[in-house]
Parts: sequence; structure tokens; C-alpha cells
Amino acid sequence: MSSTADVVIIGGGIIGSSIAFNLLQDGFKGRVLVVERDPSYQFASSALAMGGVRQQFMSSVNIRMVQYSVSVFEQFPDCQFRQRGYLFLANEANWKKLQRRFEIQKSLGAECTQLTVADIRKLVPELRCDDLVGGLLGPKDGYVDPRAALRFFRKKAEELGATYISDEVQKIEKGAIHGTKSGRIATDRVVIASGAFSAAVAERAGVQLPITPVRQQLFRCTLPRLWAYEFPVVIDPGGVHWRSDWNNEIVIAKTKPDELPGVRFGCDIERFYEDFLPDLVRRLPEFCDLKLVFGWGGLYEMTPDHNGIIDRHPEMDWLYFAAGFSGHGLMMSPATGKLMSELIRTGRFQTVDASPLSFSRFRRNELFWDEAMI
Repeated sequence: MSSTADVVIIGGGIIGSSIAFNLLQDGFKGRVLVVERDPSYQFASSALAMGGVRQQFMSSVNIRMVQYSVSVFEQFPDCQFRQRGYLFLANEANWKKLQRRFEIQKSLGAECTQLTVADIRKLVPELRCDDLVGGLLGPKDGYVDPRAALRFFRKKAEELGATYISDEVQKIEKGAIHGTKSGRIATDRVVIASGAFSAAVAERAGVQLPITPVRQQLFRCTLPRLWAYEFPVVIDPGGVHWRSDWNNEIVIAKTKPDELPGVRFGCDIERFYEDFLPDLVRRLPEFCDLKLVFGWGGLYEMTPDHNGIIDRHPEMDWLYFAAGFSGHGLMMSPATGKLMSELIRTGRFQTVDASPLSFSRFRRNELFWDEAMI
């Protein structure tokens, strides 16, 4: 293996692979090296994700990034993008909030519609709707198969000439990285795309990156009977949400607001029965006969304002960041790869103005908020 590369990307998950793919697709002629410490992707956030893809955000940059990503997922069947929609349910407690969200989303160009209870019943007939007053639907949204999408972007990057190595970076300095196995690799540019581990990687360059790993638990269940249709991604007002999966199964998630930060995988099975299942059964009574297949935990990469960082370091102009997406990395990965390609090749964003997602906003204490988080 050559000990030089024009760009080194630290992290070979879906974000790093999308960056490598877009760089080479866009005509970058240099050598692109991707360093991934977990080639099995056993602990990769993109492989462990729920796979949701939605443009229902409340900021132009997030909406446009997902819209771009939707257009990419639509082009590539290998990602297994199912455009079943993204359905937010509303009761009296959250209806005004969702109505406000709808108006802002529409004004910013998001494709979404406001639904009546009758509309919701047509979409998901088995739902209990007596407490609902309406809902919001992103009709072009849906979900991908996370592992399939990751495989696709890595395969395309390798086909275009990106080199992947299994190694762990120990030190990052101007002009080189130092790996455990590969030693010193000379390079002009380094991209940190290491997901929930990005802060630890950035420390090896002497940089404080405000990203904290936080576990998100998910469960897979078999439906109690053969379902006649695929669910959209359904978000209950209480926070539990689910989507269809193959083999007559569903994948279920519910964010725990007081989850302690830290690197933890696995799941708490009792939480499924105590926290998930009661809300699921209240919303769809037949779910009382769900059969739990297994559960798992993946890591969100949380920033203080729950939005990603896509930027070049203001002083160390050879160091780039694409991390901190706080649960939205997979759905934004095609756009993130494109934007990083533009920033590396041309020094500026062209497809979407991602300047609100700057590294420096935290230094300035100018956090970038988007209320449409789950």
C-alpha cells in the first residue's frame, strides 16, 4: 500500500463512503483513502440505524439536504428506499405545534400535507384514532435498508477507485495521519467522519469537537398476522415510532430523553415491555400480539444543538468535519457526501448552503436550532 493519499477520510460508514464516492464521482483525480477501524460494521451507527428518511424539518438547510438525498436514494434501487411516507400523528396536546411546523415546512419548500383523521384511517386503517385530531404526512419520504445503503455507497466508492483499509488512527497532524497498523500516511487533507467517535478522533488532532455518543434503542417484532400493506414511518404523539420491515416485521424506536451519554450498545429488553409496548398497543390494539424478535442499541452522535457539522476547520484548513448529525446522518448522507466533495474540491458549497452547520457556531455560541426533531 502506498504511504501517501491526497485525501484521508477517517470513518468508512455511510457518511465517509458517501464523501469518497462523491469526490471521485465529481472528478477528483487524487488518491482517496478511507480508514475504518470496524470493517465488519458491527458497531457502525449507519448499519444499526432505523433507516428513516424525511424532509419534514424546520430549517432550509436540513430540508434541502434531505430533498437532495431523496433524489439520490430514488436513483439507486440497491438502497432499498421504500417511499411509504412519514406520518406524524397529532392529538390536542401537539396539534398546534404540528400545524405551525406544517406552515414553516411548506414555506421552506418541504413536500408535506396536512391530514384529517379520515385521511389517517385510510392510510393506516387499524390505528386507534379517537384521540387524534389530524396529522402531517411527507408523501415522498420513507425509509431505506441501512445496511444495504451502506454497502451501496462503499461499493460505489471502491469501484471509482477509493481505497479502504482496516486501521485505527492514533495521531493526526498537518501533512499526515498515523495508524496503528499502517504507520505514517502522508496526506494533504483529512476528513473526520467517524460518527459518534468523531470527538475522540478529533482529539488526536488537538481539536475539541462537541459531539457526544448517546445510545438509541431499537426493537424488531413480527406482526401478529400477515399485514396487507407496508406501514409508513408512524410517529405517535408519545414518541414511539415504527416502520415496516421485510418478512412481515416492524422496527420500533423511541428516544429516551434522559439516556446517559456514553458508548453503550445492546438494549434493555424490559424497556420494550414497560415503555414501548404500552404506547404501541394504545395506538394499534392488535400490537398486543407482537412477537419480539430482538433488540439492539446504536449510537447517536449528538451535538449541543442536535444538528450536524459540515465544515473545514477555520485555522487548520487541511482538516474537515462531517459528523454530529444527531440521529439524521443516514438520511442526509448523500447530501453530506456531495457537500463535502464541493468543499474539498472548490472551497465552497454549491448544491446547498450548509454554512449554518459550521464548526465555528459553537465557538461563537450561536447554536443552530431546528424544532422538528424526534
